[in-house]
Amino acid sequence: QVQLVESGGGSVQAGGSLRLSCAASRYFKSVPCMAWFRQAPGKEREGVAGIALSGGSTYYADSVKGRFTISQDNAKNTYYLQMDILKPEDTAMYYCAARMFSCDGFLGFDDWGQGTQVTVSS
Repeated sequence: QVQLVESGGGSVQAGGSLRLSCAASRYFKSVPCMAWFRQAPGKEREGVAGIALSGGSTYYADSVKGRFTISQDNAKNTYYLQMDILKPEDTAMYYCAARMFSCDGFLGFDDWGQGTQVTVSS
């Protein structure tokens, strides 16, 4: 099991940027796949970005491609979601999650953080 703690959420105007952080309790390279999800009020949770930690390959939801970047810092056991050109529709609670097997898109994530709120005003 991996304990995950998110930080970095907040309020920003449309067009602005935020960087979310997710600190993992477990040795980073022992977790094959990590991802960011979000859930807006009244909507289902959706995958936003994922990263395969062994090779560093990344993938994104179509709605955030070209605007969001997922990355990792092995030395700090932390990974990030850089969010640029934010839109009001990006407003949601953002969660980081870990999967103990190779990435399979946004499926099969077992360990979750508590979430951090992102609010984008127009």
